[in-house]
Amino acid sequence: MRDLPTGTVSMLFSDIEGSTLLLTRLGREYTEALDRHRGLLRSAWAAGAGTEISTEGDSFFVVFPTADGAVRAAVLAQRGLDAQAWPGGEHIRVRIGIHTGTPQLHDSDYVGMDVHRAARVAAAAHGGQVVLTSVTAELAGSFLPEGVRLKDLGTHHLKDLPEPERVFQLAIEGLQEDFPALRSLGASSNLPVPTTPLVGREPAVSELSRLIDPPDVRLVTLTGPGGSGKTRLAIEVATRIATTFPDGVFFVPLAAVAGADVMWTSIAEVLALPRGARSPQRLLEQVARRAALFVFDNVEQLHGADDVVTRLLEAAPRTTIITTSRRALGVPGEQLFPVPPLPLPVRPTLSNAKESPAVELFVQQARSVRPDFRLTADNVAQVVAICQHLDGLPLAIELSAARIRLLSPPALLRRIDQSLDVAARSTQAPSRQRTLRETIAWSYHLLSAQHQAFFRCLGVFAGGADLDAVAAVSEEVSVGAQPAEPLALLAELVDASLVLMPEGPDGEPRITLLETIRSFARDELRDAGELDVVHSAHARYFLQVAERLQRLRAVDHLLALHQAETELDNFREALAWAMRTHEDPGRDSDADPALDLRLSSSLGWLWYTGGYVLEGSRWLEQALDRPARVPSGQLAEGLALYANLLITQGSLERAGELARQSLETARVVADDKREAYAMAVLGTAQLHQGDVHTARQTFEDALVLHRRIGDPDRLNRALGNLAGVEEELGNFARAEELTQEALGIVQEAGDAHEVAVQSQNLAHLLAVSGRAEEAAGIARSLIDAVLQLRSPNLTMAFANTYMNILLRLGDPIRAAQLLGSEQAMRVRLSLPNPHEDDELAEAWASAKEVISPRDWDLEIQRGRETELEALLASLSDR
Repeated sequence: MRDLPTGTVSMLFSDIEGSTLLLTRLGREYTEALDRHRGLLRSAWAAGAGTEISTEGDSFFVVFPTADGAVRAAVLAQRGLDAQAWPGGEHIRVRIGIHTGTPQLHDSDYVGMDVHRAARVAAAAHGGQVVLTSVTAELAGSFLPEGVRLKDLGTHHLKDLPEPERVFQLAIEGLQEDFPALRSLGASSNLPVPTTPLVGREPAVSELSRLIDPPDVRLVTLTGPGGSGKTRLAIEVATRIATTFPDGVFFVPLAAVAGADVMWTSIAEVLALPRGARSPQRLLEQVARRAALFVFDNVEQLHGADDVVTRLLEAAPRTTIITTSRRALGVPGEQLFPVPPLPLPVRPTLSNAKESPAVELFVQQARSVRPDFRLTADNVAQVVAICQHLDGLPLAIELSAARIRLLSPPALLRRIDQSLDVAARSTQAPSRQRTLRETIAWSYHLLSAQHQAFFRCLGVFAGGADLDAVAAVSEEVSVGAQPAEPLALLAELVDASLVLMPEGPDGEPRITLLETIRSFARDELRDAGELDVVHSAHARYFLQVAERLQRLRAVDHLLALHQAETELDNFREALAWAMRTHEDPGRDSDADPALDLRLSSSLGWLWYTGGYVLEGSRWLEQALDRPARVPSGQLAEGLALYANLLITQGSLERAGELARQSLETARVVADDKREAYAMAVLGTAQLHQGDVHTARQTFEDALVLHRRIGDPDRLNRALGNLAGVEEELGNFARAEELTQEALGIVQEAGDAHEVAVQSQNLAHLLAVSGRAEEAAGIARSLIDAVLQLRSPNLTMAFANTYMNILLRLGDPIRAAQLLGSEQAMRVRLSLPNPHEDDELAEAWASAKEVISPRDWDLEIQRGRETELEALLASLSDR
């Protein structure tokens, strides 16, 4: 058996970047390259006193007794690889990651979270790059080889690791030092990757980069009309200066956002913050010490954006913000930077035109659709005239150049002349806005009637849409006896540069429009008298999506949650339209009067388990504001769902009132399912108010009704509710019997979320009934599932259960930390615990025999300063 290093060791993972493509290019010579690569690396590992643990293909796992030995070996490896001549003129690029920790030895191998962390750091690197965790950088920093320095890459979220990691790179003299952003989640750069080079903006990029460099200029707003290239310029500047912001560069698209609340959520999502840390207060705490750059794109329509930006700048003194907007934010310290059109040629000569960025962009875009296109003496006058007609606006030029696939420059110029001249006489808009709108209109009018109708429909989608959604909604205004397939229609729109089709997270295309073009499509819908018809179809379709996901969540909670969040902006768009329609019934007399309530109710599970309690409460409150128009059964369900959300916010009296209204309404129409649900919510409110015996009777009645109905999904919750009361009353045998029955139902149904809920209920019951060891075994087995489900309410309940188990096992330190972290999470989410004082007193009564009051309070405070998910993850290793 090998004598392996123990205690604190440094773990190194390496592999060849693009090895599959390399194999394809080298063919039989790949074996020679691989052998030479292995020899070089093994020599480097030996120089650092490394022990090779495993080798698979082109990858290595090596352990070193010291951090400086691992660093020395990595530097030798990269220098040796760079100096080597490789077959076929290729260059072998190896990525290396190093982390220092205390892994466990098991069967001549290392296991534990430290090993996973080292592997994830390596996976985030690029070929030729050496990346270290902060602990390795700290240990090796004083012993770096000559010509090597540390480069701070900021904080990153690495796959499958709950807490963020500060990452450093070895900058090795003579080798490549600048690399793309690490491949991490919520990485230090999430900037979109442009598909074409930026044209004609080098002076603006340089000026903006210099402007942002002084510490006193922390907010720059790029202003200009739609289509002037503000977003593209902001992305380029952020890319150029990314390395000066060690804690990240974050692009936040806000075109579909209407209010400050959703802007806060959008920022938190880009930062990849846990669901329990997405309130404004917690977000500001997260960014307070960061040296980060934010790019807020399209803020002009966003009410409250000025307040969000002001609070961010005040809370995070090392943070800088770039915004793109058609007007100034009006925030103190804001530096405006107007984005002018691209420069036009002074004369229509070939030499002069080639120096013009506007002409260069036209040629670039024309060649993307017609590769043989060239700027010549024969067409230069027409190309220059086209760019002049379009005022040098980048978006207008791109839209027009896309037509070169079908039209010669003279033919294109004639059509632009006719279209813009006619349109320009009929509007009072500023000339550049006229030009852009008229250019979009010109591209639009070149489409067939069928393509125009299809394009108009796309204006109702917020945040993009998949093919099924587009097909369903566009059927409302289809033109012609045989509607074409959406994909065929989209191909023409993509060719005309009116539509983008990036690949969605599921690998399927997702149809999106630039906000300027989406605004045009909506205006055309309105002018055609189709806006309400298409909006109604959009809302009905997404109601069906919401109802489908409501069913799916019982089978695959994570998939349902992912799909619901992908379509969240469309749900919001549908809800906002439904609310407006009901305020003005004359707009759509055929609209479902309960559509807003049905949609907000179908998403009740998302509001509750997904961390959107406050937003869901607002939607339900608005939808319930006009009860006279709503069918009684739907009203009963909406009231109960709203009451349930209010319970989590501590509004117990109001929740009880609404639950009773729901119960009475359901009974009037003899709706057993909704009556049973209302009773469950009412019993929960009674229990939280301390009326245990009344709650018990309410839950008993609800259980009888649920058994008669036979709905497994809600029967399991009724069993769980009653079990909770029996536990409260000390009837542990009955409580366990009810919980086991509930657990059996959800296990048979395959509902991962409810399995976790009932399992943690069982663990809590076993703990309070004197079976703490059994409870601990169940709880440990649940940690991964709870973290994967990403439900704040479940996470907090589980933490409370684990805290009780730890107290009974004589571990007050970690129990106190969990208690403090759960309290902090509730504060961040504005979800008070009405029993917090009682629970704190009960916990201290269990702990005071083994820990001092000072240490107890200190550990609670430590917990408040630690992410709850990270604390729970740390328990899985014990």
